[in-house]
Amino acid sequence: MINKQQIMVQIPSDAAEAQTKQVTFEEFAAWRPENGRYELHDGVIVEKAQPLGGHELVTGFLARKVTVAFDFLNLPYFIPRKVLVKPTENQSGYEPDVLVINEKNLVNEPLWRKTSTVIYGASIPLIVEVVSTNWDDDYYMKQGKYEAMGIPEYWIADYLGLGAKKFTGNPKQPTFSVYQLIDEEYQVRRFQGNDRIISPSFPDLNITAQQVFDAANAELIN
Repeated sequence: MINKQQIMVQIPSDAAEAQTKQVTFEEFAAWRPENGRYELHDGVIVEKAQPLGGHELVTGFLARKVTVAFDFLNLPYFIPRKVLVKPTENQSGYEPDVLVINEKNLVNEPLWRKTSTVIYGASIPLIVEVVSTNWDDDYYMKQGKYEAMGIPEYWIADYLGLGAKKFTGNPKQPTFSVYQLIDEEYQVRRFQGNDRIISPSFPDLNITAQQVFDAANAELIN
């Protein structure tokens, strides 16, 4: 979730004066504080707002289910706490809600040791974004960037049905979208209600779209 307020990084000049400007990824990575969540969108730093409780419950539910799925397959994957995803073609860096990393490919990642950043799709079996009010970022901007990076699978969990009608139906309703990279382009399947979510990467995943949406109210159901 993004607060579109621009956060300007101060870059000291030779005269020891501070000036504001759009920043490079390298400047952003060096500046990014330990506390708080920030992303770089085409040279502009934006602060990610504090997520709603439902958003965090859905994120935690999906992280748990995905971890079980890749452990079952004995895959060398893990879900990091704070890693950046950097498209190679522009000055951007994203911090997804759930990011699955293939640790075997990290040896090929030039920015991994210095800035905990991945740039290759081969390092990223799956990215998950849980939709908040910034739904257009997830459905448009990030979908295009992740596709260009060659990330094989991308999920959008729109548990409130906030996206445009072409994504969530008419009338709008909660929708879970699975984007699969085929011939360098994403093909999408959408799941609603009691549809079982089909994941090409994790065929044994056994959850329905409704289970994901219900997770947003888990503290009321349990």
